[in-house]
Amino acid sequence: MPAALRLGLTGGIGSGKSTVAALLQTQGAHVIDADALARATTAAGGAAIPAIQEAFGPGLLNAAGALDRDKMRQLAFSDASTRTRLEAIVHPLVGAAIEQEAQDAETKGTHCLVFDIPLLVESAHWRQRLHRVLVVDCSSETQIQRVMQRNGMSRSEVQNIMAAQAKRTQRLRAADAVLFNDGISLDALALHVQQIGRQFGL
Repeated sequence: MPAALRLGLTGGIGSGKSTVAALLQTQGAHVIDADALARATTAAGGAAIPAIQEAFGPGLLNAAGALDRDKMRQLAFSDASTRTRLEAIVHPLVGAAIEQEAQDAETKGTHCLVFDIPLLVESAHWRQRLHRVLVVDCSSETQIQRVMQRNGMSRSEVQNIMAAQAKRTQRLRAADAVLFNDGISLDALALHVQQIGRQFGL
């Protein structure tokens, strides 16, 4: 059996990356959601919790013993060293979980693995493990408006998150294919995803 195509999927916050991942899944791809795996490692009893508690104290955990994501987000995006320390704990655990899920999916005969990784461009670790990279792109203002409406964040909070991510130009340089998700309907987006999916054998 030929090895599964490993397709990296990325885009800035509010780009519509999760929607594109869901559409690719309907075409038969197996989607590995790095954010979901990260949430699992920082949930109560998750693999990252002991190290987070040791590094940051109990103040960053909620009553259930999980990472208080709102508190951690505020701290991490206002202090780069805090973000670096947190990533050093969480990223290796998430990376191992991603590879395990990929191996399991390949064993079951999946022919296209989609690695939905927000920080794909920022991480040299991932690019060399992928065959192709698909970037979901839109304007910065569209990102801001979408996240403000979806998450109830202020403009400055969204801009802080965007500032910690790769610049739009960096993402576009890393892309083998780009899907522009700006000012188009969901039906039009689905059609574009279908066309791109065909290019990747879906």
